[in-house]
Amino acid sequence: MNIEALAQRLQVLEDIEAIKRLKARYCAFCDDGYNPDGIASLFVEDGVWDGGDTFGTCEGQAAIRKFFTGAPKQLPFALHYVMNPRIEVHGDTATGHWYLFQACSYAKNNQAVWGAATYTEAYVRVDGEWKFQRLSVAPSFWTPYEQGWEKKPFV
Repeated sequence: MNIEALAQRLQVLEDIEAIKRLKARYCAFCDDGYNPDGIASLFVEDGVWDGGDTFGTCEGQAAIRKFFTGAPKQLPFALHYVMNPRIEVHGDTATGHWYLFQACSYAKNNQAVWGAATYTEAYVRVDGEWKFQRLSVAPSFWTPYEQGWEKKPFV
C-alpha cells in the first residue's frame, strides 16, 4: 500500500470522526433546551429535518430554527443517547444510520416517556466542515415510562 492510499484511508477515518462530532453536537443542543440557533447551524441552508408523521418536516435553516424554538414547550426535558453509527463517506458527501434511545418528559401532564428511533442522515462537507443535508428520524416507540413499550408502544 502506498502513501496516497494510506492518506485516503486516514481521511475517511477523520471524516467519520468529524461526522460523529456533528451528531454529538446535535444531541447536546437538543438536550440543552433544544437550542434552535445551535441546531439550525448544523444544517446546510437548504437542509431538511424530517420527523415524519410523528413530528413533521422542516425544510431550510429558518424552518428548522422555528420548529426547535417551540420544542421545549412540548418536551421540556430530553436526553438523546445515540449509538451504533454506520457511516459511509463518499468524498464530500456521506450517509449515516444511528439508533436513538431517549428519556424525556412531555409537558402535557408532565409525563415521563421512553423513546426509541432510527436516524437516517445525509451529510455534505461545506468549506471543510461536515453539515447535515437531511436528518430523518423514524420512531420505533414513544411510550409512557410507567407502562413501557410492551403495554403501550406509542403515547
